[in-house]
Formats: sequence, structure tokens, C-alpha cells
Amino acid sequence: MLRLSVSLMARRLTSMAIAALLACLAVSDSAEAAEPTVATQSGRVQGVTHGLVTSFKGIPFAAPPVGDLRWRDPRPVAPWKGVRMADAYGANCMQAAAPPGIIGQDKPRPMSEDCLYLNVWTPKPKADAGLPVMVWIHGGAYVIGSGALANTDGSALAGKGAVVVSFNYRLRQFGFFSHPAISGNSVETTANFGLLDQIAALKWVKRNIANFGGDPDNVTIFGESAGAKSVLALFASPLAYGLFSKGIAESSYLIPDMTREKAVEMSVKISDAVGLPGASATAKQLRDVPAEKLVALEGKGLSNAPVPISGDKVLPRSIDAVFRAGEEQPLPLILGNNSDDASVAAAFGVDPADVIGKIAAAGFVVKLLYPGVEDEKERARQATRDLIFTMPVRWIADRHAKKAPVWTYYFDYTAEKLRPERPNGVPHGDEIPYVFDTGDRDPVTKPVLTENDRAFANKVSEYWFNFAKSSAPAAQGAPAWPRDTRFVDRTLILADPIEAKENFMKIRLDVMIGMTKIVGAVAGPR
Repeated sequence: MLRLSVSLMARRLTSMAIAALLACLAVSDSAEAAEPTVATQSGRVQGVTHGLVTSFKGIPFAAPPVGDLRWRDPRPVAPWKGVRMADAYGANCMQAAAPPGIIGQDKPRPMSEDCLYLNVWTPKPKADAGLPVMVWIHGGAYVIGSGALANTDGSALAGKGAVVVSFNYRLRQFGFFSHPAISGNSVETTANFGLLDQIAALKWVKRNIANFGGDPDNVTIFGESAGAKSVLALFASPLAYGLFSKGIAESSYLIPDMTREKAVEMSVKISDAVGLPGASATAKQLRDVPAEKLVALEGKGLSNAPVPISGDKVLPRSIDAVFRAGEEQPLPLILGNNSDDASVAAAFGVDPADVIGKIAAAGFVVKLLYPGVEDEKERARQATRDLIFTMPVRWIADRHAKKAPVWTYYFDYTAEKLRPERPNGVPHGDEIPYVFDTGDRDPVTKPVLTENDRAFANKVSEYWFNFAKSSAPAAQGAPAWPRDTRFVDRTLILADPIEAKENFMKIRLDVMIGMTKIVGAVAGPR
């Protein structure tokens, strides 16, 4: 009887041991199946995996710029304990509604002054995988935009082998401000808080991106419109040295930076507009103004849009002056614009007809530059595109090619089913879903995308990815992209078909470059 009991107990113990072992194995399997976590200098974050790509969204890269930190340089993030879920975008920075027709602006999202968050997409969330890093800077004239738009989702580029980063930066009066009580008019202080946020994001990348699989010494910054202007600003800023290795500027524009003096006038006018005593308002009074009250401000002279401010520690001199002197960072650069960038002229406060009028008043015969274009409105549209967008590509390329490799492009591919309604070509910002290969996510292109459109997007995103990877834009099965030089202008026409051209619009652009002083008058005093 005793032997039977001992035998029964042994069997039970064996069963319990097996059950415990199976439980351990189950826990081990569960741990392996759990979403990956990555260590940052502030704490661990847990991402979400879809297919072969893991995303980490809503990671703080600076302390919330609220209360006493409004209009101050970005401060370090407070460390956290445990694992922080990184499965949702942070709030957008404070902004008004986007104007109708702005490409890629999704439905409204939550807004907050607490908005300094970034997002990472990676195919290998493992330390020291050494993948190229692509950091996206969103556009929106420095008054709208977000790092959380559907057409800038980094999954497709990450699927090619990049670690992709997007982020928010302070906009409008929150990001660009120079009231005497805050920073005065000294070049040693900050007026471009939004640009300083961009630099803070790049510093975060430098310190942390290796743990996400990225190479901190191979960082490409790229952006569109105000994001492209920001790329050039970072090339020109003494505070951004060493934070990136190359850049891509998509549809930057020839509109002079706002001077520091004008920024002070703007900031004093803002103080008046919110009911404070203009230049006499205190820093506390200004920081106590509700964010919603500042966002609601409308009217001329209350914004720096669509340019940054020159004359502070971020941009001691204007972007134009730095490139003119050849003192920008000597790094590889891609520049280009779209065939209908003039579509955004109204948002910039530039009337194409006014462009023609001012040039004509200077004795410039526009008709000679646009043979065969008889319609005055069409001439005005093309002249605006070329003066504000196409000519600056050539002007910067000619100068920067003296210091570093340069490639230029002209984007003229419209989704096949959209061509009948877009006879003027590619609107401002419409290249973005091709760069990111997000046509099936973008609300504009998703309903109409064809296989030809998808194939074209794959080639464009491959050019961008390979530039980030090896400083040489290339795409399998697509034409070679020749470098632009000081002596031969070479442009890749991203159209159907893709082709490289020499001396693209050369006569027209050479004449316009010779008229840069008048072009400055067209853009208006800043």
C-alpha cells in the first residue's frame, strides 16, 4: 500500500514537472512573440510589428514646451521607468486648419503644445544593424503639417532597408517668435524655435538610432516645401553641423527669409492682437496666453510663413547669403521641384498675374521665354513655377556643386487616372506618395492607383533610398541619374518615361538667375 502511494506521488510529481516545463516553454514562446522593445537614453519603448517592419510612434525627443517652456530652447526629456508603449502618434503641434486643396493633409488630429514627438520605422530593431537613416521634415509653410500623415508613413522605405524617422516641430507663433521680452533682437538668442526642434530631433537620432538598427553616421534629411526649406536651413545653420550626412530638398522656394527686425515687429503685433500691451508685454503675460487664442489669430503680419527667420543663433545669416558665400555644409544634395508647383502660389500670397506684372515692369519680355504659350494665365502660371521653384534649384545646384555632389530632378508624373483633371502637371506636394511609395495609403491616390503608378512609385522611392544608402541615387530597371556639375546642367525628368536631360530650361533659368534682385521684389520684402 505504501509502495502504491509512493508510486502515485512520483507520477503526480512527474506530471507537475512536465506541466511546469511546458508553462516555461509557453512563457518563452510568448516572450519571443512579444513586440520588440528598444532602449533609448530616456527609457525603453515598445513598438508594433506589421509584416517585416516595426514602427515606434509617439516617442518624446524633447520636454513638452508648455507653460514656462513656451518659447524656450528644447529641453531634455524626463526619463521614465519601465517600458513605454510607442504605438500611437503624438498630438500635432498647434495649427489652424489647412487651406483647401493642400495635398496630403489628412483629417484633423488632436493638437497640443505638448507635441515634440517622433516616429521610427525599422526592418531590424536591433542594435548596430547599420542601416541608412532617412529623417523626414514635413512641409506646410511653417504653419501647418505633421509627422503623422498617411502619405509619409515610413513602412515602404523601411521595407527597402532604411530606418525612417518623422517628427513634429513647433509651428506658427509657437515656433517662430522674437518678442523683446522673450528673445529681443540678438543674434545670440533664438527666434527659430521650430528649427531648433528639428535640430533636437536630429540630436536624438544621433544618440539613439543605433539601437533601432540605424547608422548614426549615415543620416539623410529630406523634406518638401517648408520641409525642403528646412533642409537648406540645416545645411546653412552652424548648430546642425555633424548631425546628418546628406540631404534632399523637394520643392523649396525662392522667398527671402524674414529678417530679425521684421520678426520683432511681427511678435509685437501678435502681442497687440491678443490684448497685451505690444512691446511692453512681459514674458509671463505672453506665456500665459491660451494656446487656442494664438492659433485663432488671423491677418497680415502675424506669421513668418512660409519662411524661417534670419538673424538668430540658428540662422545667423539668411539661407541665401550662406549658399551665395559657399559656406553651407559640403554634403551630397538632391534638389528638385514639380511641374505644377505654382498650384500653391495662392497659399504663399503670390498671384501669378502679379508676378508677370512686376517682371514686365522691369522690362522683362516674358513671351520670349515661353514661346508657343499664348494664354496669359498659363504664362503667368509657368513663370511663377519657374521663378519661385525651378530657378532656385538651378541657382543652388550651380553653387553647391562647387563643394559637393549634386543631383537635380523635375517631377512630372501624375497618376494615370488623375491626368484628365490635372492638365498643368504635378501639384505642389504630389510627389510625396511616390517618394514614400504610399500611394495605397494616400487618400488622394488610393482610389485611383494603377499598376503603372505603383511601378513608378517603386522606382522613385528606390532612387531616394539608394541615395540614402550609398550617396548615389539609382533604381533597378530605371535610367541612370547623372550628377549635375558646375559645367554641365543635368536633370532627371521623373515622368513617363523617366529620362535624363542636359541643360533643362537653361536659357530661361539663366535669364531668371540674372534677375534675382527683381525676383526678390516679386516675393516681397520680408
